[in-house]
Amino acid sequence: MSAKQRSFWGWGTDDQALSAEHRSNIAMLLAARLQCELPEPLTAPTVGDVDLPRPRLVPPDSLADICSTTAYDRAGHTYGKAFRDVVRALRRDFRVAPDFVAFPRTEQELVRLLDWCQDERVAVMPYGGGSSVVGGVEARVTDAYRGAASIDLARLDRVLEIDRTSRAARIQAGVYGPALEDQLRPHGLTLRHFPQSFEFSSLGGWIATRSGGHYATLYTHIDDFVESLRVVTSAGVCETRRLPGSGAGPSPDRLFIGSEGVLGIITEAWMRLQDRPTLRATASTTFTNFFRAAEAVRAIAQAGLYPANLRLLDAPEAFTNGAGDGSHAVLIVGFESADHAPDARMARALELVRDHGGHVPDGAGATRKDAAGGREGAAGAWRDAFLRAPYMRDALVLSGFITDTFETAITWDRFSSFHAEVTSRVEAALTRICSGGTVTCRFTHVYPDGPAPYFTVLAPAKRGSQLEQWDEIKAVASDAVLAAGGTITHHHSVGRDHRPWYDKQRPEPYALALRAAKRALDPAGIMNPGVLIDP
Repeated sequence: MSAKQRSFWGWGTDDQALSAEHRSNIAMLLAARLQCELPEPLTAPTVGDVDLPRPRLVPPDSLADICSTTAYDRAGHTYGKAFRDVVRALRRDFRVAPDFVAFPRTEQELVRLLDWCQDERVAVMPYGGGSSVVGGVEARVTDAYRGAASIDLARLDRVLEIDRTSRAARIQAGVYGPALEDQLRPHGLTLRHFPQSFEFSSLGGWIATRSGGHYATLYTHIDDFVESLRVVTSAGVCETRRLPGSGAGPSPDRLFIGSEGVLGIITEAWMRLQDRPTLRATASTTFTNFFRAAEAVRAIAQAGLYPANLRLLDAPEAFTNGAGDGSHAVLIVGFESADHAPDARMARALELVRDHGGHVPDGAGATRKDAAGGREGAAGAWRDAFLRAPYMRDALVLSGFITDTFETAITWDRFSSFHAEVTSRVEAALTRICSGGTVTCRFTHVYPDGPAPYFTVLAPAKRGSQLEQWDEIKAVASDAVLAAGGTITHHHSVGRDHRPWYDKQRPEPYALALRAAKRALDPAGIMNPGVLIDP
């Protein structure tokens, strides 16, 4: 593979991965921190290492020019990018590889492909950027299907039309984040949706999974930006009317936003845009008490200030990300605008920080008029660590550790008890399963009625048991989240991995309606079977 080619087993591109020396140094530091023996490192696979199952069927000649059965394409479309996906790839276990990968170039080609798959009973897994961390792109299907196909929309990657007056654009669903922003930049516009997977995820994937972006308040989910959709289903093409809002019955857009490919494949969307911000202000503040900091976050969220960044990291999380020394929680507050200086909003936010016992450094929060303004210090360190985290995760897996996350949302009145219950249950599981480990917490998004806590787990692993140990830990964490009143996912979607807990959280009358929609739009049951509901 060339240096810039995407890794078929892990995150990103090979040239950005951490070196063996860097991995070794990190492993020694973590072993000392966790007071465990240094695990034996694993080795990354090559395509030649992978023993793929023979394709059970091949597409007809009429579709051959948009389909691939190469080892690289099949292996690269086998898994998403969760910890358990990387571990299975490192084990050279690609038994659930799709039989072929299709790259439709037009909606018409997609329709012909889906017609053939329906006639031949081939399961279809829509694939945006493959960044799913919940088994959402996996061909984990039963023998009821003759085969399985991964449908990669990467060739549908253009901004087709821009309405500068209304600040909206018609965009093909397969475009990746950087390419989308490159096409909007000359018009002075931005979608302003930046999930951590931004570099390797697509617009259609964001919509299908109800992706959460980087910005912590106000416009937090992709839902906020969808103006209309075009979706290919077995019952026909569904195109919703483009409107700023409507009260005409239940929203048809909402039927497909978050449907995770079980009802159809999104091919286009009109998306609401914003002017590119030019004025930014950021402040990194500290608290000796994490829960006092959470109270400050609540006050800011309920004051209607709507900061772009309102990121709270507990002391260990701040230390891990290079944003603190491990003795203080860190609260990063940021504002941005294309129209006016955010000085007044920042001043009020920092006043609320001080009111709740937070320390604000001298000069913090000054407005800067440049693209990179306000990203020095703890804020800059956190941002860099945030973007590099998936590469770090792969390095830790290669080094023999267990490291993954789980996220949720809870109302403010229950946060303190929720945090205590979830943390204690997961820490007890780490002691029992791994003889130790850490659980840290940060807020990814904040609402006037509650935060979205994001927990990170780090623990030593027994060689050859990383997957089994994590599955046991994840089950404990998921049970704890639901028992304490949270949601099984705030922004990572359901996929196949969250299904047992989603089935408990979902109201049964709604499940009946969802199954009815599945029968109506996908009568053959080929669209991403096993995700959200069973066919």
